[in-house]
Amino acid sequence: MNSALIINFAYILSALGFIIGLKMLGSPATARKGNGLSALAMLLAIAVTLLDKEIITFSWIVGAMVLGTVIGVLAARLVAMTSMPEMVALFNGFGGAASLLVGWAALYSGAATTFVAITIVLSILIGGVTLSGSFIAWGKLAEKLPGRAITFTGQAIVNGLIVITLLANALWFVQSPTVDSVHLYAVIGVALLFGIMLVIPIGGADMPVVISLLNSYSGLAACAAGFVLNNNLLIVSGALVGASGIILTNIMCKAMNRSLANVLFSGFKAVKKSTTVVEGEIKPINCDDAYLILEAAANVVFVPGYGMAVSQAQHVVRELADHLESNGCQVRYAIHPVAGRMPGHMNVLLAEASVPYDQLLEMDAINPQMGAVDVAIVIGANDTVNPAATEDEGSPIYGMPVIKVSDARTVFVLKRGMNAGYSGVENPLFYKENVRMLFGDAKASIQAIAGEFAA
Repeated sequence: MNSALIINFAYILSALGFIIGLKMLGSPATARKGNGLSALAMLLAIAVTLLDKEIITFSWIVGAMVLGTVIGVLAARLVAMTSMPEMVALFNGFGGAASLLVGWAALYSGAATTFVAITIVLSILIGGVTLSGSFIAWGKLAEKLPGRAITFTGQAIVNGLIVITLLANALWFVQSPTVDSVHLYAVIGVALLFGIMLVIPIGGADMPVVISLLNSYSGLAACAAGFVLNNNLLIVSGALVGASGIILTNIMCKAMNRSLANVLFSGFKAVKKSTTVVEGEIKPINCDDAYLILEAAANVVFVPGYGMAVSQAQHVVRELADHLESNGCQVRYAIHPVAGRMPGHMNVLLAEASVPYDQLLEMDAINPQMGAVDVAIVIGANDTVNPAATEDEGSPIYGMPVIKVSDARTVFVLKRGMNAGYSGVENPLFYKENVRMLFGDAKASIQAIAGEFAA
């Protein structure tokens, strides 16, 4: 058996590992194993590639692997769960940067054919857009930049000129693909600018969609880099990431009842504001009274949102759930597809607290059952439970599928204050007759209720 056959067989095993690992990521019960399998497949791919190619020196490669391992371990251990969306955005950006640099470096290996030149410019273009766009997304999520949609007069015209400039320089570069080509540097610079212009007009409420879309871009950039290097495994893995990112983006757009074009080209807060005046009286409740209601409940549903991540309340939520179950209560968790700041944010938080996977129900599964729920506990969620989406045709979020917590017999809403959600839309849920507002830090409030059960 010759070395080429062994290498190709190893590439096939790695590709299968990626595909199976990606499939396993679709379920919370198998996600961790799927992540481990994908990591092993990538390790095999790297090892085989190093054996396949003529490596001048391994010192830089080993050094980079050690440095990357240290950074990865520190990031996994030290980055708070509330900062996970920002870290994912940075990872997407670095993936784009790697593809840009691979495409650029390929020019130093000698004269490039027209096909190779096209793949190089695609790798640089998509990688540059992903890099700068991801850093803008990071800035919005980390509140280093305004989270609102940033728009200005003539923005569409400016973006159109950028696209024309980008395409023109890409065509000129393909005709004469050299390292010192001025059109190469123009493509790099304009691609970085285009990434910024793509993300700044997108409001903070749309960041989960943007993150999944940028993840798809990073996969497409890697796929293009695979063509540059003539590496079939990189082409396959990049295509898998690109396709899965697009599918996830489509799912999240449907969950918001919005098209991808609307997300990309219309800031969330730029849409028409509701003219409906929210009326009613807020009915606050304290932890002692909340305990008495929960003690008598037979069916409780927790509805987590970004507020749970901010207060790091997932562990005390699990503690309260354990007390409720010991009291003979059925406990479940309603998960909205766009709750939090990134895809699967709530699932990750609850998995960290070892919440049983079979208790996590998607929005479509829990909504028909909400009328039979004794108490729905909303923890920091706002837009994803806003009944204006189904009741107010003048609302900017009208038509967006939401978790129908107002159908429950009693609703507890845990919030620090009466501020609107990330989209800036007022929530009439707070004024409904069956809703009680439990103000304060969510972790402290739930801890106090759990303490009553433990007493």
